Amino acid sequence: MTDKTNPPGKPARGGAGLEEARLRQQAIGVKLRHMFDEVVNEPVPDEFLDILRRADQRDEGTGGA
Repeated sequence: MTDKTNPPGKPARGGAGLEEARLRQQAIGVKLRHMFDEVVNEPVPDEFLDILRRADQRDEGTGGA
């Protein structure tokens, strides 16, 4: 995507440039939140769950901490 109104190396002028920067930041934020939500909602691999279960059992056997 090429921005012909504000070529590279030239600072944005006035409110239009600031508004464009805000819109870009907002779009990046939306994309990042979407990506984060996808990662959070991924299932945990069985191998990792097994490791956590074994660690919990070991902690219970030694009295915690």
